Amino acid sequence: MTSLPLFSLLTDVVVLQQHGPTDVPITGLTLDSREAAPGMAFCALRGTATDGHKYIATAVGQGTAAIICEELPAERNPQTAYVLVPNSAAALAHMAAAFYGHPSRQLKLIGVTGTNGKTTCATLLHRLLRELGYHTGLLSTVQNQIDEEVIPATHTTPDAIRLNALLARMVAAGCTHACMEVSSHAVAQHRVTGLHFTGGIFTNLTHDHLDYHGTFDNYLKAKKGFFDALPKTAFALTNADDKRGPVMLQNSAARRETYSLRGSATFRARLIGNEVHGLHLEIDGQEVQFRLIGVFNAYNLLAVYGAAVLLGEDSTEVLTILSGLTTAPGRFEPIVSKAQRVTGIVDYAHTPDALENVLQTIQEIRQPSQQLITVVGCGGNRDAAKRPVMANLAARLSNQVILTADNPRFEDPLDILAQMQGGVTPADAPKVQTVPDRREAIRRAVQLAGPDDIVLVAGKGHETYQEVKGVKSPFDDKAVLAEIFSELHK
Repeated sequence: MTSLPLFSLLTDVVVLQQHGPTDVPITGLTLDSREAAPGMAFCALRGTATDGHKYIATAVGQGTAAIICEELPAERNPQTAYVLVPNSAAALAHMAAAFYGHPSRQLKLIGVTGTNGKTTCATLLHRLLRELGYHTGLLSTVQNQIDEEVIPATHTTPDAIRLNALLARMVAAGCTHACMEVSSHAVAQHRVTGLHFTGGIFTNLTHDHLDYHGTFDNYLKAKKGFFDALPKTAFALTNADDKRGPVMLQNSAARRETYSLRGSATFRARLIGNEVHGLHLEIDGQEVQFRLIGVFNAYNLLAVYGAAVLLGEDSTEVLTILSGLTTAPGRFEPIVSKAQRVTGIVDYAHTPDALENVLQTIQEIRQPSQQLITVVGCGGNRDAAKRPVMANLAARLSNQVILTADNPRFEDPLDILAQMQGGVTPADAPKVQTVPDRREAIRRAVQLAGPDDIVLVAGKGHETYQEVKGVKSPFDDKAVLAEIFSELHK
């Protein structure tokens, strides 16, 4: 069991006051008072749902060795160390990095941030590096991986303790590289504070997570904060075609690099073809056929290519490997019913921009005779402003639309659907119907589809559950679609 003196974990922490023993041995860190035990350091975090300071007495009662807090309790146990800090979350991140031996310093760690494309970019870069022969870790929305070992993911970016623990496991397993998604929540909540990144990638910035950040400006600042913190030894690779791309680099000390499909940039690509069988691109003067579909994936591929070259890899070898890679699970993932020649597409698109990208991509590759039937919903207890926008997009860019439940969480799904219906214009209303039950909605879409038609099931992608009133029940869009194909298309 690892045991380090408290003072050794506070090297990078801003300490305002300290009471009690400083050399007390620490055997573990926790932000959950229920896990508090002798030898542990409990960090009292101020969260959105509760304030960890309320549980300091509980942690002390369970024998916790040290308390890290932003407000000292009136009564203090003389056997317990109390450390007053300006920000408990930042302190926890620095302590976690120190406790696990600063694993990020022993890896070439690449972070990917942006509204859309994080999972695809991180996954593609992970697969590419492994094909190049490196032992590589992955931290993503879909799953975490240490080489081939798969570890279920609960958050896009884990908390600082679990994050450093996973990075330490990667180092112990012999990994030299790691690719991770960096969410705006992770930056705002200091989960990635104290990590040493070799490089950062910015994909794009659109409307999302305003339920948490409050304003778009706060959301932008959270993303930008990741690049502001990059060291001068790192590279910062940004999408020059996104109007917020240059903003990300404004205060970054890192080496500034860009990628573009439309103008001058460090890494440039030209779209030659976008067909149902894949993309045809010219990248830095080399023509390559890729298996991924859609202009949004052209950006993802170019970002990954640029990052690999900035890591020192051979450009031709990188393009050769990328040409054979497929998309991340639940990202424009096709399922074909051969009996009726109906193509199903499952995609995680849960923001207006992502949905529009997917719908426009299908419009670009489909034949005039092919109908597009879209099944879409919006999650509960999240940004409500995007609901009518997403329904409007689906109705405008599809032949038929079925609005349904996504993860309603603690909201009434009928209320969510009513807000979505508010975005449907009178002209589009005849082709839109509402089926609250998601399985029945997918069934209805398949029933409406004729030979060669396309059924898009959007919103949940890789998720294997549906969350209702705090309960997660098994539900996998891909599996459900395959079952209904099998049942109806015998």
